[in-house]
Amino acid sequence: MIEKVSYKKIKLKTEVDNIKKNMRDPVLMITIIGVLIVVFLFILYPLIKIFMESLYYKNELSLYHYTKIFQMSSTKEILWNTIYLGIIVSVISTVIGFLFAYASAYLKIRNKRIFNAIAILPMVSPPFVIALSTILLFGRNGFITRGILGMREANVYGLNGLVLVQTLTFFPVAYLLLVGLLKSIDPSVEEAARDLGASRGEVFKSITLPLMVPGLANAFLLVFIQSIADFSNPMVIGGNYTTLAVQIYLQGIGNYDMGGGTALAIVLLIISTTVFMVQKYYIGKKSYITVTGKASRARELIDTPKITRPIYWIVLSMSVFVGLMYILVPIGAFIRLWGADYSFSLNHFKYVFNLGMKPIKDTTLLALAATPLSGILAMIIAFLIVRKKFIGKSFLEVTTMLALAIPGTVIGLGYVLSYNTKPLVLTGTATILIIAFIMRSMPIGIRSGIAALQQIDPSIEEAANVLGASSSKVFTSVTIPMIRPAFFSGLVYTFVRSMTLVSTVIFLVSARYNLLTAAIMNQIDVGKIGVASAYSTILIIIVAVVVWTMQFILSKLGIDTSDMEG
Repeated sequence: MIEKVSYKKIKLKTEVDNIKKNMRDPVLMITIIGVLIVVFLFILYPLIKIFMESLYYKNELSLYHYTKIFQMSSTKEILWNTIYLGIIVSVISTVIGFLFAYASAYLKIRNKRIFNAIAILPMVSPPFVIALSTILLFGRNGFITRGILGMREANVYGLNGLVLVQTLTFFPVAYLLLVGLLKSIDPSVEEAARDLGASRGEVFKSITLPLMVPGLANAFLLVFIQSIADFSNPMVIGGNYTTLAVQIYLQGIGNYDMGGGTALAIVLLIISTTVFMVQKYYIGKKSYITVTGKASRARELIDTPKITRPIYWIVLSMSVFVGLMYILVPIGAFIRLWGADYSFSLNHFKYVFNLGMKPIKDTTLLALAATPLSGILAMIIAFLIVRKKFIGKSFLEVTTMLALAIPGTVIGLGYVLSYNTKPLVLTGTATILIIAFIMRSMPIGIRSGIAALQQIDPSIEEAANVLGASSSKVFTSVTIPMIRPAFFSGLVYTFVRSMTLVSTVIFLVSARYNLLTAAIMNQIDVGKIGVASAYSTILIIIVAVVVWTMQFILSKLGIDTSDMEG
């Protein structure tokens, strides 16, 4: 009992000392309070509003909305659709991601750089580009289904189309996670087994695969989270196969049933955050035995033809197919009428440049405005989490981490509920769109900043503090220069994510500010595939030019951009 009391006293004294220390640095104190307010207002508060809205019916506390949605047979079907799709996509994506990762880390084959580029391509492009290409190839007027096979009733819409599109979109998530783990396995363990007479297959089954099981589980769960939260692909190509993310939008905005929409949003949020917590705290903490750092020496790559050839041809075929999907979009933009008249035409681009420039201008300007704000805020939060002690630190860390698991449709609905009435009316403004861009991309920047700061000895910053520098001076003059690659990778990621964001902003677009992704989805919805292709082509060009320009400038400034995240 005495030990408990003394521990509490010590803890309380430490907290008081930290407050006093922070109070001596007013800029630091204002920054901490400001960051906590921003995180509460734009991550946690919208979720609280959704939860409260789902629990009130006719101004009384009630489970009416939950009872109503679960009494509908369609809800159970939609819930099953979402989970079933997530499982299928996660399994296939993890297998494909592992094949790409294994080919990259273990095999002596050609074209590795091309495979890597193709694997990352879906992560730096609009999420529905592959869905659009699938319609061009396999839709009712598809080049393959109608043009080559002569099928009049081809139907790519539904589960099969969704599995194809989501797999091609999300397998890079699994690849990027697994390739790092495979390269970290110490080759001496596998080579010792080979020296004892084990075949390549036996080494793979008894050593490599068991070491990778936690990593495979991690990849599976991460893809599952992405799949169930995906809004754009099910909206474009889902047909009658409705998922929770789409139904939230249809229920809340389409049917004007905010109570039902928020109840569905809470269901999706519970699934997503539960899976995320399992991935983060259980699977993520599993031991990888030899995957504990850099390999002791370079791996001797496998060059046995019976192993390399089948994997090479599978990976090559996948890469060609994904590449074809991306080439099809600009081709479709120059075709007069896909499925009927394949002659060259500039009509779709004329339409965009004459009547549809507003979404392009709005999206680019808002994304450029959000990019530096998100990058700076992410680094400030990372700095506070890693280097400072203050009341609310745990709240800040947990909330910003959980932001990764919040589906876009959920946070978008939360913004509509939170900022559509006084005292803070933001819906329909540029401000709420910029905030949405920042909040959706910031968690990745924070993780990147935390990882970079943890590799830097804090004594460098402490020395500057001892010499009289304030926290703001240390941050701008010492910390930021040391973590420049992480900071600028956060900028690149924010711009790409802002330009291609769909699920959150679909609730927030208005006549004053329309966005490219919403405009593309509207064109697909009314059957103007050529115009949608033209918009998508322009979007990809803008993203490529800005990212290339940023990386060119940074390389001229002597900043290494090779490790930047997409």
